[in-house]
Amino acid sequence: MSITAWAFVFLVISNCFMTLAWYGHLKFLHDAPIWQAVLFGWAIALLEYSFMIPATRWLDAQGWSLGQMKISQEVMTLIVFVPFMIYLFKQPFKMDYLWAGLCLLACVYFVFRSQNA
Repeated sequence: MSITAWAFVFLVISNCFMTLAWYGHLKFLHDAPIWQAVLFGWAIALLEYSFMIPATRWLDAQGWSLGQMKISQEVMTLIVFVPFMIYLFKQPFKMDYLWAGLCLLACVYFVFRSQNA
């Protein structure tokens, strides 16, 4: 597998951890004191960073710009967040999520299109 493919695998994993760090306390520590929720989030965020940092370094080594990395990260966030929201929090799917995803794909197009300009 190429280094870029590994970077995207790591981005997906890091987004799983970050989504859990940001929102998991609402499901698993709903009645816990805020300090416990913060510690829960920080502990999981450490795992997220352990995957995000190598992924961004690998993409940087491949010549990706910061804009390209950030937009790709946002796409990964949506790809991970929607199933997380539907399956873990039992939220209904809305077509607006699809439209938001298409808008992000337009962002990807414009960021990568200007790569050689």
